[in-house]
Amino acid sequence: MSDVAEELGAAIEGSLAAKAVEPSAGKAPGKVAESDECANCGSSVAGDFCASCGQKVHIHRTLTAVAHDLVHGVLHLDGKLSHTLPMLILKPGKLTRRYIEGERARFVSPMSMFLFSVFSMFAVFQIVGIGTPTSFELETGMDAIETRLGEAVERNRVELAKVEDQLETNDPDPDERNDLEQRKVELEAELYEFKQVESLPFIESDVPAPQYDENGKRVVEIGDSGNAQMTFGETGFEFLDKGLAKKWKENPGLMLYKLQANAYKFSWLLIPLSIPFVWLTFAWKRQFKAYDHAIFVTYSLAFMSLLFITASLFTISGSWMWVGVFMMIFVPPIHLYKQLRGAYYLSRFSTLWRLIVLSAFIWIVIGLFLQTLLILGAF
Repeated sequence: MSDVAEELGAAIEGSLAAKAVEPSAGKAPGKVAESDECANCGSSVAGDFCASCGQKVHIHRTLTAVAHDLVHGVLHLDGKLSHTLPMLILKPGKLTRRYIEGERARFVSPMSMFLFSVFSMFAVFQIVGIGTPTSFELETGMDAIETRLGEAVERNRVELAKVEDQLETNDPDPDERNDLEQRKVELEAELYEFKQVESLPFIESDVPAPQYDENGKRVVEIGDSGNAQMTFGETGFEFLDKGLAKKWKENPGLMLYKLQANAYKFSWLLIPLSIPFVWLTFAWKRQFKAYDHAIFVTYSLAFMSLLFITASLFTISGSWMWVGVFMMIFVPPIHLYKQLRGAYYLSRFSTLWRLIVLSAFIWIVIGLFLQTLLILGAF
């Protein structure tokens, strides 16, 4: 036993000597040795975190730590996503209410969740090639379209000339004359339709450019029957309406691209646009403030973005398209119902009528958002 005790004592002495020579020996790689002072503020520490500034005592210096800091700095998700995502999907009302009442440590904040979902949506769409077209050109190219249109017009004019020649030089019987005259009317109608195609903004033609009256209305020539008026963009501001119409006419591909890019950058505008409409359905319930509605709206938009990703992937898969369509039709109202009832402690009837009203408000919000994107595209 004495030999064993002596060997244990020698081992302890050796470890103490090694500790004095290299204090960090034996610690997990990438961690700075424990200290009685915080490396950030110099305060005394007695745990894993500094009581004064909150910094961790153990400072990691590994590539894994860099990756963790990157994800945390951009998305602020940490390990909270595993707690937040299931509740956002299955118990959105409970998640909303718990966050409003101050339970924050376990859950991703609504804005971080929204940014994460929107970022994921646009990233996935770019990868799989989902997006709005940025050009009106067909696969054959505009040169081919113009060539085929010219060939069709020429064939029509040649045939029309033959019919007119037969009517003038020959002496057809009444039945043949009726057939020729009917064919002449058909050919003239086709030529008129070709003229309308040539007047489209992406085809060069001799048709004069559309004019605008003093009220910002676009005047489109439709032939001998008179003029028809149509309005391009009812923003209420004459200079915007004219500017938008001009830009869409001159370069529709660029405007579509700007519309898509602005939808990415200004998706957060859906939050302030939605809050007033939610507030209207609770205007007489003073216990619910604008902050409650902001949390509700932001979590709801985050879920809808994730749902849109999933449904779109099913839709483009071909045989599973029906799953994506089913999800987009039935999941949003069910999820909104559950979130309303759980977040605001509502009865079934109160939840149902608010769901119906908010479903109508959603289209108003979408319209306002699109109008905003159009206005932004004018600059």
